[in-house]
Amino acid sequence: MFTEVPGLNPEARAAESALFALADNGKAGTAARYFQSGPGQYGEGDQFLGVRVPLVRETARQFNTLTLDDCAALLQSPYNELRLLTLDVMVRRFTKGKADVQTAVYECFLQHRDRVNNWNLVDSSAPCISGPYWLKRDRSVLWQLAQSPVLWDRRIAVLSTFAFIRAGDFDDALTLYAQLLTDPHDLMHKACGWMLRELGKRDEVRLLAFLQTHYAALPRTTLRYAIEKFNATTRQALLQGRFSH
Repeated sequence: MFTEVPGLNPEARAAESALFALADNGKAGTAARYFQSGPGQYGEGDQFLGVRVPLVRETARQFNTLTLDDCAALLQSPYNELRLLTLDVMVRRFTKGKADVQTAVYECFLQHRDRVNNWNLVDSSAPCISGPYWLKRDRSVLWQLAQSPVLWDRRIAVLSTFAFIRAGDFDDALTLYAQLLTDPHDLMHKACGWMLRELGKRDEVRLLAFLQTHYAALPRTTLRYAIEKFNATTRQALLQGRFSH
């Protein structure tokens, strides 16, 4: 038996049932291990149905008329894939919506971000909702999340900067990554390194200047992720702190 979200409207219940029908116990166990949902792990308590991402997204497209109230309710599901489906609907609503719709989606996302609590959920939503929302607006909430004790708040902050990078807006992104150099979690080191790599695709000079300035404090994971696009010889030099390649 699956755990249903209580009190859902008919369409939201249909979306939940559609994913339940696709559940695979074997894949669910694999996903639970992959997303580290065991005691003491970063995804502790997360539950999985065993539905692969392409199927989740395909199913989500069948429920584009879910209201934001429906989405808020579905985000309370214990199942990662149902929260992912819901965020997929919200991303499309934000992307296609006018300013008032975008604000409503963003506010729903922010209010219920405690349910955006694994890296796949953050990575599929923050670059497409909070990032674009903050791109041309006040960014005070970004800085608040960056200082949060909650790992997923901090990852939302970092992944939101993907929207800035795509727009050629690098300054706040680099300031944020510098502030997070001492973050204790490897998932944050990976996130910052990934974003630095994306920035470097657009401005290699800025990337190398950042790496050189912060080389002594850079977590090795961040550095390795940031320099993945370079050839093997250059990567080896950068790992050793030689920047005149």
